[in-house]
Amino acid sequence: VLLAKVGLDGHDRGVKVVARALRDAGMDVIYSGLHRTPEEVVNTAIQEDVDVLGVSLLSGVQLTVFPKIFKLLDERGAGDLIVIAGGVMPDEDAAAIRKLGVREVLLQDTPPQAIIDSIRSLV
Repeated sequence: VLLAKVGLDGHDRGVKVVARALRDAGMDVIYSGLHRTPEEVVNTAIQEDVDVLGVSLLSGVQLTVFPKIFKLLDERGAGDLIVIAGGVMPDEDAAAIRKLGVREVLLQDTPPQAIIDSIRSLV
């Protein structure tokens, strides 16, 4: 699982909690760090051959970031990668990114065990 923070959002406490919970559940987890571009995230996901790309957003850029990520994944032949989203966003944005291909949207109040179960189910 690659967990990524894309854009200028500088808050990463939640994604670090998720990373630890996934590791404790036996998953291999890579955390990209803050301020990554869609290109960096896609390149890392492909280089590391991850099964899941989780993008955490608190900055309101989900309708800009996810189209770029999916375009890059398709261009690189990795369109089948499972992409999930986390963080804070309005319900209508969550619905819109699901239509783009995001398989699951796990918002800030999702319990860690539900995130683990969701990823296991998707994989």
